[in-house]
Amino acid sequence: MDDDVEILDVDDDNSPRQVPLKNQDLTQLSFTVGEFLSLYGWYLLAVTVTVLLLIQHLRKRRTGQSRQDSVPHNLQDASLVTKRQEAMEAARRRMQEELDAKAAAFKEKQRQQEEEKRRQKIEEWESMKQGKSSKGHKLSGNTEEASPAAAGLKPKMDKKPLRSNDYNPLMGQGGSCSWRPGRRGPSVGG
Repeated sequence: MDDDVEILDVDDDNSPRQVPLKNQDLTQLSFTVGEFLSLYGWYLLAVTVTVLLLIQHLRKRRTGQSRQDSVPHNLQDASLVTKRQEAMEAARRRMQEELDAKAAAFKEKQRQQEEEKRRQKIEEWESMKQGKSSKGHKLSGNTEEASPAAAGLKPKMDKKPLRSNDYNPLMGQGGSCSWRPGRRGPSVGG
């Protein structure tokens, strides 16, 4: 049988017209498409990629031209950018001034503390020259502050040493922790 048969229908005016077949087989179509792709598939892929790259290039070029056309609009944007930059610079300047002021106050406080320490050392030295104890001088000034804390603690005057002064754990003398070998005979009592 021949698959390339066409059925023509003749109308009333004797002009032939083509009538589609009801059960067309698509195997022939899939075969021709597969054959076409196997022969020209790589070429088709290369052409497709080239067309896509060309489209992207043209879009970039078109947006570049539209940017050049809108230069007056960019001038307005430039003025906005400069205003923003000036505002940011002013804010940075204010923050830097605040930071400098805080640093100066901290330095002054440090200098005052160092001056106070130096003055206290001079007073201690003077009192030591006069024969007064520096510890007694410090305690007299601190007893008012430390008296509530000292009341809770009881001094331990009766301290006994835990070990004698000649004890050395590396020497192995004394103590109850010495090793003794076990008995060798049968155990008794079990």
